[in-house]
Amino acid sequence: MNDILWTPTKERADASTMAEFERFLKDQRGLTFEDYNAMWEWSVTDLDGFWSAIWDYFDVQASAPYTTVMAKRQMPGAEWCPGAMLNYTDQIMKHVDSQPDGDALIVQSETFGRKRLSWSELRAQVASVAAHLRDMGVTKGDRVVAVLPNTETAMIAFLATASIGAIWSLCAPDMGHVAILDRFKQIEPKVLIAQDGYVHAGKTVDRREILAGLEAALPSLVQCVTVPFVGDLPKGHMAWDSLLDRNAPYESTQVPFDHPLWIVYSSGTTGNPKPIVHGHGGIILESAKQSLHHDLRRGGRYCWLTSSGWIMWNSQFTALGQGTTVAMFDGAPNYPDMGVIWRFVADEKLDFFGAGAAFFSGCMKAGLTPRDEVDLSALRSLGSTGSPLSSDAYDWIYAQVKQDVWLAPISGGTDLAGAFVLGHPGMPVRAGEMQCRALGNAVRAFDEDGNDLTGVVGELVCTEPLPSMPLFFWGDDDGSRLHDSYFDTYPGIWRHGDWIEINENGGSVIYGRSDATINRKGLRLGSAEIYQAVEGLEEVMDSLVVDLEFLGRESFMPLFVVPAQGVAFDDAFNDKINAAIRKNVSARFIPNEIIEVAEIPRTLSGKKLEVPVKKLLLGQDPEKVVNRDSMANPDSFDFYVAYANARATQKD
Repeated sequence: MNDILWTPTKERADASTMAEFERFLKDQRGLTFEDYNAMWEWSVTDLDGFWSAIWDYFDVQASAPYTTVMAKRQMPGAEWCPGAMLNYTDQIMKHVDSQPDGDALIVQSETFGRKRLSWSELRAQVASVAAHLRDMGVTKGDRVVAVLPNTETAMIAFLATASIGAIWSLCAPDMGHVAILDRFKQIEPKVLIAQDGYVHAGKTVDRREILAGLEAALPSLVQCVTVPFVGDLPKGHMAWDSLLDRNAPYESTQVPFDHPLWIVYSSGTTGNPKPIVHGHGGIILESAKQSLHHDLRRGGRYCWLTSSGWIMWNSQFTALGQGTTVAMFDGAPNYPDMGVIWRFVADEKLDFFGAGAAFFSGCMKAGLTPRDEVDLSALRSLGSTGSPLSSDAYDWIYAQVKQDVWLAPISGGTDLAGAFVLGHPGMPVRAGEMQCRALGNAVRAFDEDGNDLTGVVGELVCTEPLPSMPLFFWGDDDGSRLHDSYFDTYPGIWRHGDWIEINENGGSVIYGRSDATINRKGLRLGSAEIYQAVEGLEEVMDSLVVDLEFLGRESFMPLFVVPAQGVAFDDAFNDKINAAIRKNVSARFIPNEIIEVAEIPRTLSGKKLEVPVKKLLLGQDPEKVVNRDSMANPDSFDFYVAYANARATQKD
């Protein structure tokens, strides 16, 4: 069992929202549990009882009640809360009257500086934009799309769209125009809201040409709205600020529980992005439930470092929905230096800060010591996701960030707009381990035959429906694409595509994508274990490994590494890497070749492109294995194409 790095005091555990929910279950439902695992077991067995308790505890705003929690308990095709009429936006606006002058949003933007929006200002601006959208002819079910950074504009535009029952979809401004079109053309939007440029790492980025191309390629558009920064307002466009001028009352269009709320997308790095549709009611319940695992409440100050193209952008509404202040950072996380984010955390007195695992690893590699450089006295909780957080990063956080902080990494996905495994504010934190399975999420590890595993790595599956699972994929009329994405391996059971090990205490470790499995002489391994060994060396900044399994001959496993600045790529360097793998993983996983690279190719959300690199090296067409517009660093892929060509020539 891994070492305990932090244990909550009794006072902190008892004051958590999770403890409050447990007291609610005891007082209102007569339910008590021996421990968290018993509570979790109840939550994934008595789905009606658990989700109705979430509804009641969080006071879900609905103009009509549901007739039953689950009309159909099946996957795919689960039917939740028939009869209920509600609107997602009401769950946020219910907090306005109790704290009208309190901070709703804090935005630190490299482009526009710092802004503050009170709760009453947020409601007024949402109402104004909604009135203008109605004037444009936007009605229930229409699509409003945006290309915006992580600022208050995107938050307001989404809430206005949702409030009238229209459907929202967002892309980050640093995405390529092909990647944006691949997404938006599928859903035929009526309105496009975009910012014509921005500042990143001190440099101005002009997006006017890209946006003009989008407008020309989306014939369904009836109106374009522009946030001007680098140029004048294009002809026929409305200025964003002009949408904020209306003194209109906040009104919400009541919609059924399963009415579409937003469309998010799979990464789109290996094919046409899947347009994933989530519903108003499902997101309300999942977000509310997840807030227990984040210990969010009114009066807190929350930030998740995210681009607007990552599902963690949507997760900011989990905090807002609890009356929590959301602090947003729009800019380069390493400009003018790696300490800029920690200064932001300190200056805004954040009590919860989350980021991708790569951010924490980068800070560790850069030798940052935030505890000595800024005042983190307000910081109580840290979150991490995007890829597995290494044990070294756990140690660095407790040694160099703050000793008394609750570290709660999570793992889930865009697909369900939530997390499968995550934190618990009343449980100890163990190195390299996520604390528990999420309430209501029937997460298990399966072997190839569908047997439940404990203490052994298996496929991450979910054996019961979740209200936030996709309603459907846009345009997938017969549901075949949805079925093939999640349910083709274990009938009626969601297979997520990650390797997971769940121990007897309910803690878990994610080992990376199961479709990027390393299989050396019959021993299977997730790539994360190799990364932990290799990237634990101070001489290595980043790495990527793939296992090339060839029919009729032995597999070939290359390891690509980015050496730290000033480190020589020589035999001694390679020997050190091999020794680390031999010691921490197994001699079976010594790579066939170690290759020096300048960059590891990553998606816009920071995930390593293992599968595209694997397909490329197995001989597939470079133009088909990856969509470069969906990459954070598209030029980095050139090296791998050249490497693949060189290998092919050698074999010939």
